[in-house]
Amino acid sequence: MTINIGVTGWGDHDSLYPDKINPRDKLGVYGSHFPVVEVDTAFYAIQPQRNYQKWVRDTPDGFSFVIKAYQRMTGHDKQPLSIQEAKELFKAYRESIEPVVEAGKLNAILFQFPPWFDVSKEHIAKLRKIKELLPDLPLALEFRNQSWFDKKYRESTLEFMRDQGWIHTICDEPQAGEGSVPTVLEATHPEKTLIRFHGRNVHGWNRNGRSDWRAVRFLYRYNEQELTEWKRHIEHLSAETKEITLLFNNNSGGDAADNAKKMIELLGITYEHLNPRQLDFFNF
Repeated sequence: MTINIGVTGWGDHDSLYPDKINPRDKLGVYGSHFPVVEVDTAFYAIQPQRNYQKWVRDTPDGFSFVIKAYQRMTGHDKQPLSIQEAKELFKAYRESIEPVVEAGKLNAILFQFPPWFDVSKEHIAKLRKIKELLPDLPLALEFRNQSWFDKKYRESTLEFMRDQGWIHTICDEPQAGEGSVPTVLEATHPEKTLIRFHGRNVHGWNRNGRSDWRAVRFLYRYNEQELTEWKRHIEHLSAETKEITLLFNNNSGGDAADNAKKMIELLGITYEHLNPRQLDFFNF
């Protein structure tokens, strides 16, 4: 049983880094703390191969990346794609991440769909098509519309994911209406399961559109009781899947790295083969 614990992105976790660190050096230092990271920049643009080549070099053997799908691939831009456009887009994305695949450092590609992506024949067809376009890669699915887990569709959704080989991304997040999903403790893939911790800031969750929504939405610090509750959940899930990856996304207040480290402590995990930790004894 393998449990990987990390955070989303590596740029904004100040508690991990010495003062005045060059941003280009941050991932190497990050790799001395955690064995996995989520690449959220991939959501905003298809990254050039040279970025992935550097990130592979900066991280130790055994490190892995959860790479977000580009926003046009998930329909966040609401611009329809022709079949040919979709093929070209997915091909470009697949080529961009090739250095990570070749290095054996791909944990999963995370398809996080927008809040309006509800359960419908059209959206089910889209999920099938995505699997056809990326047939050889581990694909993780995160819903942000609760209709998929409505009592009427919950079992069908889970069966569909198992049948299609989708990795379930289980969420811990506020229950704040249609644009949030419940925590469904079911693995759908025998090899991998993702868990993403978005915090439980129910008052900030639906503030999309406000200029400060990013600063508010993920403003939350998990307490030890809440993390201990997840320790029990992970023990339950470990009977259903071989590898579980936990990613903390609650970083509006800088809490993600601390919560991830506390989770490692609660689970009694010691990671071998991380990057060597550099100790700064003098600060000039």
